[in-house]
Amino acid sequence: MDGYWRSGQLIDHKEKVDQAVDAAKQQGQQVDKVLVWRRYPGQYHSKTPMVAGRDVYVDEVLKDYANKIVEPVQMDATAPLFLMYTSGTTAKPKGVQHGTAGYLAYVTGTSKYILDIKPDDIYWCMADIGWITGHSYIVYGPLSLGTSGVLYEGVPTYPDGGRPWRIAQRLGVNIFHTAPTAIRMLRKVGPNEPAKYNYHFKLMVTVGEPIEPEVWRWYYNIVGKKESVIVDTWWQTENGGFLCSTKPALDPMKPGSAGPGVPGIHPVIYDEEGKEVSKGTKAGNICIRNPWPGIMQTIWKDPDRFVKTYYEKYNKNPKSKKWQDWPYFAGDGAVQAEDGYFRILGRVDDVINVAGHRLGTKELESACLVVPEIAEAAVVPVADESRGRVPEVYVALKPGIQPSEKIEKDVVKELETLIGKIARPKSVRIVPDMPKTRSGKIMRRVLAAISNRMPVGDVTTLANPEVVEQIRVMVQGAGPVETTTNVAEDIKRFGQE
Repeated sequence: MDGYWRSGQLIDHKEKVDQAVDAAKQQGQQVDKVLVWRRYPGQYHSKTPMVAGRDVYVDEVLKDYANKIVEPVQMDATAPLFLMYTSGTTAKPKGVQHGTAGYLAYVTGTSKYILDIKPDDIYWCMADIGWITGHSYIVYGPLSLGTSGVLYEGVPTYPDGGRPWRIAQRLGVNIFHTAPTAIRMLRKVGPNEPAKYNYHFKLMVTVGEPIEPEVWRWYYNIVGKKESVIVDTWWQTENGGFLCSTKPALDPMKPGSAGPGVPGIHPVIYDEEGKEVSKGTKAGNICIRNPWPGIMQTIWKDPDRFVKTYYEKYNKNPKSKKWQDWPYFAGDGAVQAEDGYFRILGRVDDVINVAGHRLGTKELESACLVVPEIAEAAVVPVADESRGRVPEVYVALKPGIQPSEKIEKDVVKELETLIGKIARPKSVRIVPDMPKTRSGKIMRRVLAAISNRMPVGDVTTLANPEVVEQIRVMVQGAGPVETTTNVAEDIKRFGQE
């Protein structure tokens, strides 16, 4: 596409395409043709010129293919379907390879039984199609079940926080699917907007990261109008579809909990020594005992890394060909309650070790959001002489709320009450906004760098790079960056996403 609308601006997309083509050429792959779809028919809105002989307008060549039947090519069930790159513990992204039949089977099944999608539903997954959630639950699953799906352009908060609810009302959406990042953003900019619109959801989904209980309650009470079921799903790019979730109308909902394994998935929590952690005790590493249709096939052109990343940790016999000897290691920390429900604590690396106590950053952030004035919270590790690492808290307030010492003290109080004295933060920083990616994820790496007086790195790709310097001056003062601590590993861990 030559361009697209985002927050009131027509963004030049062809510019990015040319950069990608150049990068491919440098790596030995010549791109022969680039098809360009014009956002407005007959008008070219990119400042990047078309390349003669390589670039072609789609609308001009489509007429040459009108009424022609192209027979589909029959593929083997295990043929590679697509690659999706995801971050890892090294700088080199992992090319996750999914297969043709297994992926389709799994997203179809989970769409039917977890999303309760039927042909007469109007379904809206408010995610990026380029993300695995978009692949699985905008395209494959819903279309395989013959339902009508909603696509939209731009961001949900422009021109205001009522946009999603206007769309839902106008189109009669009855299944709504989005991420906690978007829910928190909408709660912050328009906490009372949903009440203004006459829409009715039968089911709402949350996906992508753990959702804080306070945010879950706003989603249920205000967005869902206390009449919609919530399914809080847990899965990953590598998995093809949902791994844990409550089954709508069958399993009780539980704020902040992803629920049990979905049908056919058998999760287990292991400690670092490979011993199974029993229900209702301590946190550990969540793994899946068994293979399933949607699991990735391999890492593209790196099968050794595939085994090392996902299966080596808990395998006791590398020569075994029994699936029972190869549990899948998800890389996420979790606890399992007595009722069998799993609560995901975030990436295993997203843990602050305070005087020997492992504190999940998501747990700390959830406690901060109990304070009613707070819209968003981010917790990062900061070096401490006596305890090694301690949490440092950054919070952004709801519109119209003024910063105060009372709010800071309330945050500390909730942390000590809900987590314990060990969670007392080094400081609470009230900031004008969080540094975020263009998809809305808070860049904790940047905040961790500021707290530990390390260089923040390149922030030009953030949605709001100007806020980084504001926060830095607030924390460090107006002088130059001075590195006084050695927490490079923490910074690296918090930068993975």
